[in-house]
Amino acid sequence: MENGRLENGDVCSSESVNGGEYVVSCKESDASSADHLVVMVHGILGSTADWKFAAEQFVRMLPDKVFVHRSERNVAKLTLDGVDVMGERLAEEILELITQKPDLRKISFVAHSVGGLVARYVIGRLYRITRTEDVGNLPPNACEGESKVTIGGLIPINFITVATPHLGSRGNKQVPFLFGVSAFEKAAVCVIHWIFRRTGRHLFLTDDDEGKPPLLKRMVEDREDGYFMSALRSFQRRVAYSNVGYDHIVGWRTSSIRRHVELPKWEDSINEKYPHVVYEEHCKACDTEESDPILTEGGGLDNLEEELVTGLSRVSWEKVDVSFHSSKMRFAAHSIIQVKDHYMHSDGADVIQHMIDHFLI
Repeated sequence: MENGRLENGDVCSSESVNGGEYVVSCKESDASSADHLVVMVHGILGSTADWKFAAEQFVRMLPDKVFVHRSERNVAKLTLDGVDVMGERLAEEILELITQKPDLRKISFVAHSVGGLVARYVIGRLYRITRTEDVGNLPPNACEGESKVTIGGLIPINFITVATPHLGSRGNKQVPFLFGVSAFEKAAVCVIHWIFRRTGRHLFLTDDDEGKPPLLKRMVEDREDGYFMSALRSFQRRVAYSNVGYDHIVGWRTSSIRRHVELPKWEDSINEKYPHVVYEEHCKACDTEESDPILTEGGGLDNLEEELVTGLSRVSWEKVDVSFHSSKMRFAAHSIIQVKDHYMHSDGADVIQHMIDHFLI
């Protein structure tokens, strides 16, 4: 373990033996008392630097509460290897970190873009039902012999995604830079694997490994390769932050897990503390199989996308819609919402503040 370096007065960032980077308070007493692991996952072609600003803000505002880890197992071109491959790497990284930090008791995820899909895969792989006597870090009020759900042996608390393509990237205006033109989108399906390789096939739902359904379809079920929905349901809260416009990578509908007819109307900021948050909605779990169809440009139905919406709607979600329409950098909304670079994307700082203010400890 390398020595931590002082950053911004009260935040330390250190590199772990497995290559990832974690952020804690520089006050030794605060750092040692943090028992809540917050795993931050970057998007495609990203790196640990993408979450640097947010990680420091979390630690600064919750100095004795959280231990923030920014993964580095899937950086740059490694993000093209597929959601499942990235998920297996990240799962291994998290388990190694938990072994190194035996005082950790709780776990949360904050993930950007494709990283949100990777995080969903990871929790499905790390989901366990354990008897309380076999887990030493559960709450003291847990009943003897009671079964307890854990993620990697830790109690699941917050699962937060930021501009994540939960419904994949195909379909009318799901990838805004294709301008909603069906011919462009059909062409993209044919060539996406040349550009984004296996990850592209997962995003455009064209993968058919060994005759299996597309991975994103499998991830709205509990299967032999992962208890994906049970894991998602185990978190105390699930939150989807979405750009309502100017995100030229991930569309509003896919990031907010909504059908087109469900997209809300918004006007402007709803809270002066968070000037870019324009709509908030608490969606209860919906177990019904009956739902409104998704209309494609040609008037037909996208049954696979409907299955994804229906599946993910079986758990409750907090949906936070964000708009940078008044920002000079609005065309970089996909990066601003994460504050990928503090100098360039500082307009998104209120979104990070919103996350921290509503974060369950």
